[in-house]
Amino acid sequence: MTAMDTTGTTDTTDALIADARVRIDALDEQIIAHVRERTAVSAVVQQARISAGGRRVSLSRENEILGHYRAELGKPGTALAMTLLELSRGRL
Repeated sequence: MTAMDTTGTTDTTDALIADARVRIDALDEQIIAHVRERTAVSAVVQQARISAGGRRVSLSRENEILGHYRAELGKPGTALAMTLLELSRGRL
């Protein structure tokens, strides 16, 4: 039998939570790295579009991205996509 601490959790539960948090932290670092990479790639696309005389932002492409995230993740996916798009628009 495992001992319970004052919060009502067991040593086993505490270890499970600690391990899961380590994994979450690692995933968060990967997500941040991917967002930075996405932002850099988006800057290349934007610069190419501007150099060709176009607009920096393509609303039709942004709508495609919003639809994809919404289809995959539901309504919260739309909010996530909007945040990614905002970050990716950058400051050219």
